[in-house]
Amino acid sequence: MQTDFETEKSIVLLADDHEDILDFIADDLEGKYEVVKARNGQEALDYVYLHDVDLIVSDIMMPQLNGYEFCTKLKENEKYCHIPFIMLTAKNSLQSKIEGLEYGADAYIEKPFSPNFLEAQISSLLRNRKHVKDHFQRMPSSPLDISGHNKSDQIFLKKLNKLILENMADPALCVDMLADRLYMSRPTLYRKIKVLSDLSPNELINLTRLNKATQLLVDGEHKVYEIADLLGFSTASHFSRNFQKHFGISPKDYAAKHK
Repeated sequence: MQTDFETEKSIVLLADDHEDILDFIADDLEGKYEVVKARNGQEALDYVYLHDVDLIVSDIMMPQLNGYEFCTKLKENEKYCHIPFIMLTAKNSLQSKIEGLEYGADAYIEKPFSPNFLEAQISSLLRNRKHVKDHFQRMPSSPLDISGHNKSDQIFLKKLNKLILENMADPALCVDMLADRLYMSRPTLYRKIKVLSDLSPNELINLTRLNKATQLLVDGEHKVYEIADLLGFSTASHFSRNFQKHFGISPKDYAAKHK
């Protein structure tokens, strides 16, 4: 593995068994991204299992694990299916393109290709992922916005949202509890939630609780201290401070405004 350590850049993993192609692509991308090189699909997959990766560019014909198999293993695993995957191939038939997309690739590029075109495709996929995050941030009324995600990510987000909603009354609800219930390591879950929502797990839990609070306040069937207890806040004042900080209005005033 070879990598550039400028951690503020998006991390692009390149997988190809041809050293000259790896160097050619890396030379073009290293000014804008942190580039990691792998010589086959298995080496690339092993790297993904242990490190953060923002996007993958992979050849199809590789030893040990080809591009189709590599893509399938990622897209079928809810821990990593959110990572955009660009497939490179010398095959230029329509059927090959269809196969690439059916295996879960987000884009399919034929060799030989323009470096500018590849860079534009990478930029587009990363930008689209950021737009999803920004949309999520602008929608505080929704605990988890699943639009714009692939099917595997949608299933994961629904499962995560259900788990938070079912346990939000527990003050001990935290990333460790979620990781345990979802059979993931704490770092893996943290990375996945951060990628999909641009929030930390604790921020997501707090946002979900506050979203539920708006519903309970509008319903008008519970007092503020009762809502605080129902949502797992330690005290009513702690709940009120969090609510005021996020929505810019106190729970009491919010309820009055929406009656």
